[in-house]
Amino acid sequence: MSDESKNCGCPEGQVRNARGKCVLPEVTFSSFIMSLNTSALFHLGELAHPETGEKVMELDLAKHSIDILNLLQKKTKGNLDEDEDKLLSSILYELKMHYVAAATKKS
Repeated sequence: MSDESKNCGCPEGQVRNARGKCVLPEVTFSSFIMSLNTSALFHLGELAHPETGEKVMELDLAKHSIDILNLLQKKTKGNLDEDEDKLLSSILYELKMHYVAAATKKS
């Protein structure tokens, strides 16, 4: 999170709009993909819980997020701009590599 959003006086995850009201950031395809990426990384045990600091590996939930991203890639084929397509492809590749490493480590 940038220093600007930390100092805006809004609750965590919110920003000020043009009228000065605290709102959630605009939803874009890229921010949606990044949200699913964060969810998958959390369930892969790569990210700690923000309140407890604990890292927990839940491979079924991680796989579910990866499956959603795969579905989105198939259903949006030919409808994304170049940057969105690259973002989705690279995130999927990285998550699959993390998943294989986590599954191997767990077994």
